[in-house]
Amino acid sequence: MNNILAIDTATEACSVALQTAQGVFSRWEECPQQHAQKLLGMIDDVLKEAKLDKSSIDGIAFGQGPGSFTGVRIATAHCQGLALGLDIPVVGISTLATLAQSAVVHTGESQSSTTPIISAIDARMSEVYFAQYHVVDGLVVIKGDESVLSPINALKQLPQERFVAVGTGWEAYPELGDGVEVTCRLPDACNMLPLAAKAFATGQGQAVEDIAPQYVRDTVTWKKLPGR
Repeated sequence: MNNILAIDTATEACSVALQTAQGVFSRWEECPQQHAQKLLGMIDDVLKEAKLDKSSIDGIAFGQGPGSFTGVRIATAHCQGLALGLDIPVVGISTLATLAQSAVVHTGESQSSTTPIISAIDARMSEVYFAQYHVVDGLVVIKGDESVLSPINALKQLPQERFVAVGTGWEAYPELGDGVEVTCRLPDACNMLPLAAKAFATGQGQAVEDIAPQYVRDTVTWKKLPGR
C-alpha cells in the first residue's frame, strides 16, 4: 500500500500524516476544541505538499481512541466520509498505542525491547486510560488490555523495573506521575503510520461500515453510517 493517510483528534492535539513513496508529510497542532475546524485544512495541506490528490490515497488510519469522546467521534466521522467516497480500506489505531510508538522514536528503544512503555491519558472523572506495551521488530505490542483506572489503581500496575512513560495522565494526577519523566504528552499521527502499515499488510484493513470508536468507557454509543 503506497499512500496511507493517518488522522488523530483523540486528545488536545490534532494531527495528520501522509505516508508516500517520497516520504512522510505531516501537520500537528495542539488546539483544544478546534479539531473539527482544523482537520480538513490539515489534510488538504499534506496532500498539496505531497503533490497528490485525495484519489491517490490507498488507505486511511484513524485514532480510534480512547480519548475525548468528541475528539474520537471527529476522527471517526472524517475517516468514514473520506473512505466511503474513495472506496478504500480503513484501520483504527489505538491512541494509547500511538503514544507508545512515539517512545520508540524519541528514546531510541531497540527493534525488540522488553523495557515497558506505559501509556496513561487523562480520562477526566479522576481516571486515566492505561495500557502497557513492549517493542517487537520496532513496533509496540500491548501487554494485557486497555483499561480505565483510578490513578491509585494504575499506580499498582506499574512495573518495578525501569519503564518509559507517555501521555497526559502522569502530569494530571501527581499521585501517579510524581517524579516520572514523561517522554511524550500527546499523540502524533506520524507515529500511527508504522502501526497502520503493518495492519494493512497483515490484512487488518476494514470496510468503512465496520469501523467504530473504542471508548474503553462503555458510556457512549456510536451510531454507524445510516442504513449500516
